[in-house]
Amino acid sequence: MSPGAGDDTGDLVVEARDLQLRFGGVTSLDGVSLRQRRGEILAVIGPNGAGKTSLFNCLTGAYRPQHGSVTFWPSSGRPAELVGRRPHAITRLGVARTFQNIRLFPALSALENVQIGTEVRQRYGAVSAILGLPHARRAERDGVRRAGELLDLVGLGHRTHELAASLPYGEQRRLEIARALGTGPGLLLLDEPAAGTNPAEKRDLAALITRISGTGVSVLLIEHDMTLVMSLATSVTVLNFGRVIAHGTPGEVQRNPAVIEAYLGVADTTGDAAPAGGVDAGTRKELR
Repeated sequence: MSPGAGDDTGDLVVEARDLQLRFGGVTSLDGVSLRQRRGEILAVIGPNGAGKTSLFNCLTGAYRPQHGSVTFWPSSGRPAELVGRRPHAITRLGVARTFQNIRLFPALSALENVQIGTEVRQRYGAVSAILGLPHARRAERDGVRRAGELLDLVGLGHRTHELAASLPYGEQRRLEIARALGTGPGLLLLDEPAAGTNPAEKRDLAALITRISGTGVSVLLIEHDMTLVMSLATSVTVLNFGRVIAHGTPGEVQRNPAVIEAYLGVADTTGDAAPAGGVDAGTRKELR
């Protein structure tokens, strides 16, 4: 289904409608709408400067669009409007994200980094922690246990007590995902998770995202590696100059003339599909 089409919200996890975001005279998002079904792996792709990270920032409260709405459906409870909420409040609702540039705490261990994520769900205050009250100690034990489980999920159980700064780059990427999962999200936003990784790390990442999806977490990702996107995504939304130019299955998007033109600079007048491995396989442009 195309973004914004129909009125069936029974299995939606998030819906953005007509988002408009401007910075002075520059329009970053121009009427962007997007729908994601629960359990879906949805990829947002597009050329450099298309508005992908701006969209993520609107979904997570870092930016407030001048117009439009974002509705999130938690796994339990009533739907919530995200526009106007602060990032920490959106995280508590069940929306987590990672960033293009890794944002770990380098002097903390892998376990401690993930524990920081789990603390979002803990309900004791500073006084309870200082006094060592039973419910605070119990919550801390639960946080340690959950952090350990998430390290196992991302394949870092053997790195529990190692400093984040000492981990190889690809493992730091996975650690950041584990920390985001520590917040207990229903929707996980991954901003270029494969950036800077080698082919083996990309394969591990694809397997990890599939495992995460299998746990019931919906995954929305920005990614420039089209081979990864086309092999992993359930559906793909394409942005160009702040507008949605295509939405569909990976195969449909690859064959879309508007997408081919956006990536290659020329329309495919032969009717052939895009090059094998993705619409930009021949050029390998760096995307943001």
